[in-house]
Amino acid sequence: MIELLKKLIEIKSDTKSGANEALLFCAAWLKEHGQEAAIHNNNGYLMLTAEKGQGSETIVWNGHVDVVPGHDSQFIPVEKMGRLYGRGSADMKAGVAAMMMAFVELDPSALSRIVQLHIVTDEEIGGHNTSEWLVAQGFTGDFVICGEPTNLKIGLQSKGVLHMDLVFKGKPAHGSRPWEGCNAIESAMTFHSNLPTLPFQRESTSYFDYPSVNLAIINAGERYNVVPDLCRVSYDIRFLPGQDPKDIVGQMASLAKELEVGMEQKADITTPALVTKPEHPYIKSLQQAIRKAGYPEPVLFGQHGAADTRYYAAAMGGEGAIEFGPAGADWHGDEEYVIISSLFDYKSILLIQALS
Repeated sequence: MIELLKKLIEIKSDTKSGANEALLFCAAWLKEHGQEAAIHNNNGYLMLTAEKGQGSETIVWNGHVDVVPGHDSQFIPVEKMGRLYGRGSADMKAGVAAMMMAFVELDPSALSRIVQLHIVTDEEIGGHNTSEWLVAQGFTGDFVICGEPTNLKIGLQSKGVLHMDLVFKGKPAHGSRPWEGCNAIESAMTFHSNLPTLPFQRESTSYFDYPSVNLAIINAGERYNVVPDLCRVSYDIRFLPGQDPKDIVGQMASLAKELEVGMEQKADITTPALVTKPEHPYIKSLQQAIRKAGYPEPVLFGQHGAADTRYYAAAMGGEGAIEFGPAGADWHGDEEYVIISSLFDYKSILLIQALS
């Protein structure tokens, strides 16, 4: 399994062609190990599906082989002190390697349910061409595990995603006489400094202390000697389960009115918040599998980010798609690594649950 992961890391899959190369490598590896996989193509993005077992229930193991860009040296795997370093080692070729190995080891005759393996190639840029497409074609199940790195904790909830594009409007004037104009940048700054006072920012849940608001993009001004009359600002807001993104949009509009700043806004709710209840039967069986693998207290938590779970959950009534994967750190960073022992634990947990 570690050699498989090393070979995956060596494939520079930070481009469309590179991710497709990694996908074809996975398909060839599965075939060499006696497993048939179907390769699908959507808009030039490849993905594969494979299936074992029988029964009325289906578990899906989802993993992606595309990675964010990295230095050339990061595509040379380095094993050191129980860790494997390299781009994608944690996010998430480790999860893919463990899922592939677990899938090979599954005995179909021992399964009382169906297990599907989905490997995709565009999660890092949104997953629209692969996981979303697979779900649209009917590839879903009763429970979905996306093998993102979670340190063997169960990410059963995740924040929703609201993208807000704001345009602050001022009045142009000569830069030497700013009092004759209205600086749109200053209006945006005033708005931003008051944003934490809004009610939605002070809310919390049992899994999240607060929503997150990231000032992602700001664009204004063209010349030193002109008071800027437009300032375009974009926010990435991750809202909590139970929060209404339309209410957040309304609060932001009310704030602009209260501050008497001219503003237009456009909202794009890209992802709903996902909520899988701790009482979900597959969460219970996964917790039991974790205990059997030697972890007495399975940890449940909420993810701040979004993953391909969103597409599966949309077809499953909003729950039943979770993030659960090996242990590591610094994914998307220069020192990305996975803890090698966690791969073996992760593979065991997947097998135990599938066969329970």
